[in-house]
This record gives sequence, C-alpha cells and structure tokens, in this order.
Amino acid sequence: MASAAGMDEQETRRALITPALTSAGWSRDQVREEYPINDGKMEASARRHRRGPALVADYVLEYRDDAPIAVVEAKRTSVDVASGIEQAKRYATRLGLPVAYATNGREIWEIEIGGNRRRVSRFPSPEELWTRYCKDKGITSALEREFMLAPFDNRLRNTDLTPKRPRYYQRRAVNEVLLAIARGEKRILLTLATGTGKTMVAFQLVSKLRRSSWKGGEMPRVLYLADRNILVDQPKDDYFEPVFGDVVHKIGGGRAQRARQIFFALYQSLDSERGDEEALFTQYRPDYFDLIIVDECHRGSSGSESKWRTILEYFEPATQLGLTATPVQDKERDTFKYFKAPVYEYSLKDGIEDGFLAPYRVRRVHLNVDVTGFRPEPGQLDIDGDEIPDKVYTQRHFERSLAIQERTEEVARYLTDYLRQTDRMGKTIVFCENNDHAHRMVAALNQANLDIVAQFRDYVCRITDDDGSAGLELLDRFRKDDTDEPVIAVTSQMLTTGVDIPSVRNIVILRRIRSMPQFKQIIGRGTRLCLDIEKGSFDIIDFVEATILFNDPEFDGPPLRIVNDRTDEQGALIDSTDDEGMPDSEAEEVSEPVAPFESQGGGALPGSGTDGYVVTDEDEADAIQSSKRRIYVNGVTVFIWNDVHYQLQSDGKTLKLVRYREIVHDQVLELNLSPTDLRTQWATVKSREALRRRLREQCEITEEDLLRKLDHPEADPIDLLINAAWELPLVSRAERAHRVRREHAAFLGSFAPEARVILDTLLDKFTEQGASELSASALRVPPFRQMGRVTQLANHFGGVQHMHEAIDDLGRRIFDVA
Repeated sequence: MASAAGMDEQETRRALITPALTSAGWSRDQVREEYPINDGKMEASARRHRRGPALVADYVLEYRDDAPIAVVEAKRTSVDVASGIEQAKRYATRLGLPVAYATNGREIWEIEIGGNRRRVSRFPSPEELWTRYCKDKGITSALEREFMLAPFDNRLRNTDLTPKRPRYYQRRAVNEVLLAIARGEKRILLTLATGTGKTMVAFQLVSKLRRSSWKGGEMPRVLYLADRNILVDQPKDDYFEPVFGDVVHKIGGGRAQRARQIFFALYQSLDSERGDEEALFTQYRPDYFDLIIVDECHRGSSGSESKWRTILEYFEPATQLGLTATPVQDKERDTFKYFKAPVYEYSLKDGIEDGFLAPYRVRRVHLNVDVTGFRPEPGQLDIDGDEIPDKVYTQRHFERSLAIQERTEEVARYLTDYLRQTDRMGKTIVFCENNDHAHRMVAALNQANLDIVAQFRDYVCRITDDDGSAGLELLDRFRKDDTDEPVIAVTSQMLTTGVDIPSVRNIVILRRIRSMPQFKQIIGRGTRLCLDIEKGSFDIIDFVEATILFNDPEFDGPPLRIVNDRTDEQGALIDSTDDEGMPDSEAEEVSEPVAPFESQGGGALPGSGTDGYVVTDEDEADAIQSSKRRIYVNGVTVFIWNDVHYQLQSDGKTLKLVRYREIVHDQVLELNLSPTDLRTQWATVKSREALRRRLREQCEITEEDLLRKLDHPEADPIDLLINAAWELPLVSRAERAHRVRREHAAFLGSFAPEARVILDTLLDKFTEQGASELSASALRVPPFRQMGRVTQLANHFGGVQHMHEAIDDLGRRIFDVA
C-alpha cells in the first residue's frame, strides 16, 4: 500500500475515509459513492454538442434508501482539505441538504449550509445526523418523518427497460410538498420549468401518499385536473395506469364514477351539464377528493372570477397542489394569491445548467416595414379594391388590422433559406399572430419549398384550433421523434403549452408577445433534449422583438448567444450584437390558448377574442378607422433589414440608405480584379495578406465586416466577398475541403504519411475556421502542438521551405474552383 502522503484520491477513500464512516456507524447500504447529481451542461459547438462535466458527489450519506442527509467531498491526503469545502457546499445546496463534509482522510471539516464551518474529529453517526436533519428542516411529527423516509417508486421503465428514477430536484419537489401536506397546508404551489418533469413529480407524490398513513390506512382519492386532453391523457396513459392499473379513471360522459381512487378530468367535463342535471362536479361531495393536482394552474382557474375557479372552491376541503412553469400575478389573475408562494422552484436556468434542458441561441431578424412602418401611397387600394386608410401602420397593426402579403412571403423565404443552411428536416414551430396569419404563412412556406413538398406532402402544416381532428392527427405525427413529416408546424396559440415535442430544433416567433408566462411557455417548446436525434440545443428566430423579454428580471434562463440577424437578399445571417432594453410599457394580456379537447358532456373554454388574440382598445380604434376587420395589401417592397447603412451623398447634406452589399459591389469593382483573381490571391499566405491590406486600405472592407455582416458561417470571407460583388453562388468551406480530398487525392498521397496527416488536419481546421488556418503559424497551436514543434513537423515535408510550399499548394487547390 502507498504511504499516506503518496495516496491518490481513490486510495485515500478506500484506506481512510470509508473506514472512518464505517467506524461512525454508517453501513455499506447507507453510503452512496460516486452519487450523480446532474448530467452536465450541454455545450453547443459548430460541429456537435457535448456535455460539460457532471456534478458527482464522492459520497452521499442516506439515513434510509432514497433519504440523503449529508454530502462528503473527498480529497487526496496531499491536498488541502479547504479545497473541497466549496465543492461540498455546492453539492449539498443542490440536494437541499443542511450539512456537508470535506475531508482528505487526515482532517474532517463540517459545513453548515448558510452557517458555520468547523473542524471535527469524526463523522457523526446516522442517528446524530438524522436528528440534526430533522431539526434543520423543522420536522417534528411522525407523519413528516414517515414521508421523508418513504422510498421513491421505481416501477416505471425507460425505453431501454431500466428504472425511470426521479432526478434530484424532482425528489426535493416531492418532499417539500409532502412536508407541506403533513403540516396541514391546503394550498400548495410548485414552480418547475417546462420540460423538467412535473408529471414525474405528481406520480411520485401520489405513490408516496398511497403507501403512507396520511388517511389512516385508507387509500387517498386523487383528482388530476387540467384543461386539455393532452395534459390529462399523457400522465394517465404513460405514468399512472402502467403502475396503478384499474384504480385509475378518466371522468367523462356526464357520469360521476366513484369506484376508483385516482381520477383524471378536464375542467370542461366536470363543468358539463346534461339536461336538467347540475354540473358534473357537484355530483361528488365537496370532501370526496383528498388531493387535487391542478396542472398548468396559471391558466383557467387562476382568475378569481373564472368559472373554473368555482370547481376548486367547491372542493375546498381537499388539499390542492398547483403545478406550473409560469405563475401569473396581475390584477385579474394571481397564482400566488390562491396557491400561496411556491414550496419549491426549479427554473429554466437551473435545468440548462444541470444539463436536463437544452440551451438555445437567439436570432433576431428585422423586416424593413417593421422597422420603418408602412404608409400607403395616396389613393392606394387593398386587394379588394378599397382605398387603404392613410396612416402609418407599424408592427402592432400587422396581421391584426393590416396584412402585407410580401411580409409573409419574405419571412417564408428567410426561414426556408435558414433551414437549407442548417437542417432542412429540422422540426420547426412557427407562432403566428392568429389563425388567418397561420393559414397564409403555410401557403407561403409551401410555395418556397416546392422542391421538398413534392416529396413530403405534409412538410408544412397548420395546427390550430380551427383544424379539428385533422390538425390533431398532424400534431400526433409531428410530436414523434422518428417521423419525417410534418417538419414545419405553423400555429397561433395551440402549441404554446402542454405539448411535449423534444425533437423541435427551431422556434420561430411572428406574434407579438408582452406576457412573460406565454413567452416562457413558447420558449419551453424547444427546451427538451432529444439526444436520440442529436438535438442538444435549439434556435429561436425572432421577427417581432419578443425576445426583448430576456432582459426582464422575471426571465430566468440566459441564451447561449443572441444574434441580431441582418441578411442579404438570399437570407444570409449577419450582425451578432447583444440587444439591450426592456419591454415597453404596453402590457398585452394574453388570452388562454384554445385547447384541443373532447367536451365529454359539455362545457367550453373561456373566450379568446378574435382569431386567437385579445382585441385591445387600440386595435378596436384601428378596426373602426379601417372599417374592415383586416386589410390585405400586396405590392409592397419587403426585405430583411440587414446590411443597411446611411451614406452621405455628394451634396454633403443628404443621407441615403445603402446596403452593405452595394458598398462591397462598388468598391470591389474598382480593384479591377476578377473573381478568379481574388481567389488566386487569397489562396497563398503572402498574397492573401497583401489582398487583405488592399481591401482594408482602398475599399474599407475588412474580413471581420464580411463575416459579421454577411454571416454565412459555413463560407470563407473571400467567397462572401465574391458573392456580394457578383452574386455568384456560395461554396461552403466544407464543400471546398471535400473537393480537395476527392479531386486532389493524388496530391495528398504524394506526401509521407506524417505530412499527409498534417495537411488533412489543416483541411479540417480550414473547414472549421477559414483560410487563416492555411499558414505555418497555425501549426503552433493544438492539435498540431501535440504532434511536435514546427521544425519537427517541417521535417516531414523535407524542410521548412517545402512545408510552406505544400501549404500554399493546398490553398491553391482549395480555391481553384468557383
């Protein structure tokens, strides 16, 4: 055995720490080594997604199975024990444990979370730590202790038949609710970000309650209540019925079934009336249910005047648990007023940091008419031949009181080009202003994608409350990970909440949003990971400044990157600048989305204004002015407000809007260089530097500007320059590298194996980062550094000069074709 001073961490744990725990009375079953806490944050790169390091506690001490009460962080004997204190504290905080320990086998430090830290001579016994845990948590009753020590239910199975185990925050959520129940609280709230598994929490909670003495040996009667079939059927079919079987029942058909124990119901079904009979919920005694779980409790029943609130108030004796990702607090609806403050919260930011949710990028795209507004020419007519009222129409009017056909078509063209550049089959949800807007957007997207629609008939589809059973059938297909179509689902409000679609890669926002809850719900459509199809992140494409809500203190999940997109006529993405600013004072009250459901006996959802949006006083005035519900206009010039600059005219006074592409075109033509000349000069190190200098000094064109303002991330700056000046097709760096490997295999094969590896790696570096990597200086950094010093690498080519010549020759072959 190694001396104590020379032990590594594993040896320290085996020889010193584990024996110390054993001597303190901890059994093997109570000591969990290498305890996984999270999965590690997903880190997005240009080529693939990878996970950051996961949080894994060296030891978690459990009083009983599934009842952790302390964390121990281990260090090797030669490491200062203080280096493990913050780590231990971090793990214990995540797990909600009041105490943690850090040790190197020689010293043991006890850390009270939020309190003192001190050196101790030994680990406490299980009974000592359990007593401290109960004191810190305020656990005094036998029922509280029973709840905390009850194991979690592992009868559910993943697709690979392994047990579906609750995550650490789900365990904490369940236990906090149980403590509240044990203390007699009747209104309880949990706030868990979209995609973090509220259904699993509900299932585990019910399972623990059914195995407890809460109701004195009687099985508790549970009602799971929601306002959409999908919110009821998915937990019933996937979680509760597989484990609890026939005791599970969905209420419907106007009949009050009582011979079950776990009930699922829609508000609409419970509120239904048949003939002269009273509403279905009144056929149950007010004290019939012991626990009511209210899913998406920020909707429907959250308003004090809501018809559905009557149902909850009727069952006032029951313990009522509200589940939501987005509690609402305003003058008409207040989740907190009814359910009180949440007993536990797990935010979008927490989920992303833990690697349970997908991080995201934001692309902000500006249309010229949205930026400057649209004012009709005097006497201009709409498509019906009526004169358009003379006024400035801005973004708040578009698709509500006035619709510009070219605006819809430009969005469709941009989105089509974006998908061509990224993943043509990447599932995408487009949120439109209303159902009519969604209809016209589907038509425009179909027209822009005729090539692929010929192969996939349902490549683009509309899914709204107007589409009935056909829309629901398309939704079922869209939700599946292994379906090729639909790819683009266009909606207005129906997909904002309650629908799990892990494979969604793009969220496109075309409807103005001023409601933080609705914004979070829309973002939540993309946050679920789907590693089976290598989805580790997603993109938000924002045409209407909705993502300005990221700057609101209520938002809790920062994006990976915000890109203010400005593109060329072909949809090239440009200008990566972070936006600042706060939402304006206009507070749009968002109505509840119209839900797909079967009434099963009557009832209706609350009204949602016209076409899925709420009509404000301002909109009413606009509608009166225009004397039409909506004006349709065509013949308007619409483009992405991208590389537009103000340029001083020859009079020295007038400013004219000029596109960056026009500036590049004019300046490059003055060089009297053809596209072939430009590629030839760009191919080799010395001539490339000379061309860079000439472009910078004579044309005021820099490589950085080309990359920033004509942001085709897959193309090299010289190709962007040629595309802007002559509108020649772009060739991606990956395609150029592929052509070299295919068409110049003999050239690559003429070198020694070691030199071939270097050239092949340079091709990879070029594909990733561009022509700046085609130089000897690139050989000084990884991965070349691991291959040897530059002089050693040069020897594989027969010397430094031969190496320079080989790299330049490689560059010529890369850029030898258009």
